Amino acid sequence: MTISPRSLVLALGTHWDVIECLVQKSREQLYLEPAYVLAIIAKRQPQLSTMECEDILRKLVNSGLLETVARGESLQINSHVLTFVRSLTREHELGLSAVLQARVNAIREATDALNEGVHLNQMDMMRHAAMNLAELFRQISQQLDQDRHAILELAEKAKATDSQLSASHRYRQVLQAYDQYVEPMAQMMDTGAAGTFYRYLENAEHALDHAVDMLTTQGSLYTQRQHIRQVAFAAKALRQLGREVLKHCSDTLLPLREEVRQHNQLSASISLLLGQVRKRGLNLTFKNSNLPLWQRDSPRRVTVGDEVLTIMAEAQHYQPVSIAFPESTAAVSAAELDLVDDEVVMQQLAAQLPVTDILQWLKAHYSHVSDATLLRLYHRLTQNDSSDWQLIQADQAINCELKNINIYHYPQGAVTP
Repeated sequence: MTISPRSLVLALGTHWDVIECLVQKSREQLYLEPAYVLAIIAKRQPQLSTMECEDILRKLVNSGLLETVARGESLQINSHVLTFVRSLTREHELGLSAVLQARVNAIREATDALNEGVHLNQMDMMRHAAMNLAELFRQISQQLDQDRHAILELAEKAKATDSQLSASHRYRQVLQAYDQYVEPMAQMMDTGAAGTFYRYLENAEHALDHAVDMLTTQGSLYTQRQHIRQVAFAAKALRQLGREVLKHCSDTLLPLREEVRQHNQLSASISLLLGQVRKRGLNLTFKNSNLPLWQRDSPRRVTVGDEVLTIMAEAQHYQPVSIAFPESTAAVSAAELDLVDDEVVMQQLAAQLPVTDILQWLKAHYSHVSDATLLRLYHRLTQNDSSDWQLIQADQAINCELKNINIYHYPQGAVTP
């Protein structure tokens, strides 16, 4: 089924809250069950009924935002929608350093094509090479920005993990991100001979400037020179962005990585020292040397604390306190307890049918009882499955004033069945 891009974008704007929540949940589960999606819709829009939530689910599927998995009833988010929403909400996953390296290598090929176009004085070849460089600069800038936010999210999740877990378990993804992304990225952005990022960007920038100078000398159109000059500006901005992202990622992950390493080294040293103390004893382990500063001798003498002495002194002068028993209180009357026979009330109501408002009838005949008892009787009569009467409900809501509260409701009456 072919989905119109316009209808897809319109549906995404209409159901943005639901799709945004589903995209966030997509990291935890790959496929979504219809019942789970309905629960998300009801949570985002609690004012909707069950039928309206099911209608929204059908619209999500029909518009192409959600796709049905083959040979099953599970759903998954449209891959294009998933990538688009993640890029807007800064929920993008950490990219691969190999992809970034491939795009940097493609800069060298586009630069060679630009130099060839300048040497042959072919405007079409120069324009095509400049467009390729601009597209590569855009893709690299987008990936660097997304990777920066992804690394920040990894660090925040690691710091928010339960502190009772081991450091290696908490920072496992941080260590993987540093080893698989930051270190290769640092090697690629090295300013020395081994680095390729700055060197290829610098070569592309020189080639673009040379192309602009040649077009200026030949008196070409201003728009052509301006387009190539803008690509050269993008190369300068990309070099600065690369430095900032690398510094930001290193400053974020390096302290966490060093914390794990220090923790492992400290744990290993403590384990080794405790093992020697257990085998050889404390005196032989630290023979002819002072004990560590953290050692503290415990007192050998057992003494009684001041608190115990105070309690003993108070116990010696203890005087029992006489407590007078309370006098007998008067019996509680039946009116105070609201003793009402429900069967008698039902017989009275059946004898006085028809009644247009049961609550008003109870208020008139049982005004001596409390509001809570009155409401209990009203609930008992309206929920009763008796065959003595048939309940009817009014179309207009009214306000009924009781002793302490006001009830705004649609009156229910009783008539002969």
